[in-house]
Amino acid sequence: MIVNDNPVIAPPGTNPEEPQIAPAPAEAPKRSRQAKKSGTTENIQELGSTEVPTAKTNIHVMTIIGQIEGHMVLPPNSKTTKYEHIMPQLVAIEQSPEIEGLMLLLNTVGGDVEAGLAIAEMIASMSKPSVSIVLGGGHSIGVPVAVSATYSFIVESATMTIHPIRLTGLVIGAPSSFDYLEKMQDRVNNFVTSHSSISEKKWKELLFKTGELSRDIGTSVVGKDAVRYGLIDEIGGVAQAMAKLQEMIHAKKETKGLKQ
Repeated sequence: MIVNDNPVIAPPGTNPEEPQIAPAPAEAPKRSRQAKKSGTTENIQELGSTEVPTAKTNIHVMTIIGQIEGHMVLPPNSKTTKYEHIMPQLVAIEQSPEIEGLMLLLNTVGGDVEAGLAIAEMIASMSKPSVSIVLGGGHSIGVPVAVSATYSFIVESATMTIHPIRLTGLVIGAPSSFDYLEKMQDRVNNFVTSHSSISEKKWKELLFKTGELSRDIGTSVVGKDAVRYGLIDEIGGVAQAMAKLQEMIHAKKETKGLKQ
């Protein structure tokens, strides 16, 4: 057995006879004024506001802006709405018991036909009431999305550009290509006429009108005209749309209560 003869010497400045007291645990650091300031600065940079207003509500607001992006990824400098982001949200809204209605804010220039139709079909097939508001513009494939809601609004200054489907890029010059294009147009026509009050004759008249657009085919319809043609249900903005949606939610609850 080895015995250590070296004495244990206390470090300088300490008294070995005094009991060692453990240091007090450090308090949790409070959020400094500088941290709060950086959070406010970040909100101003990202959203242009010092605080982001939040409210617990039974209505989900969804925005469809810019160009509806489909299978092709658009350049990063383009404002886009990605259909792979919208579709899961719509499923979640349908499943959530807390959400009772959907409000769509549209300011779109159109985009991918199949992606736009897919979004429109999902909105139209939802069991919960929905309201759309066309703000600024609801062009091209944005028209089916606008009319897919249970009830649609448009502000007076907004426009809806109606024109036939157009292809970009490489097109194979074969009769089957033109047949496919015609069938795609029929899909859009049938959806719009079945989810709005516009007649098929009037829709096709607006679709193939010459002399208005830069490509010499199609029509730019202003707010009041869109209502007059039966494309949109009513002129109105956020307040009117919110009131209508709450009215439809209340009516659905009453109907459900009567069934039970």
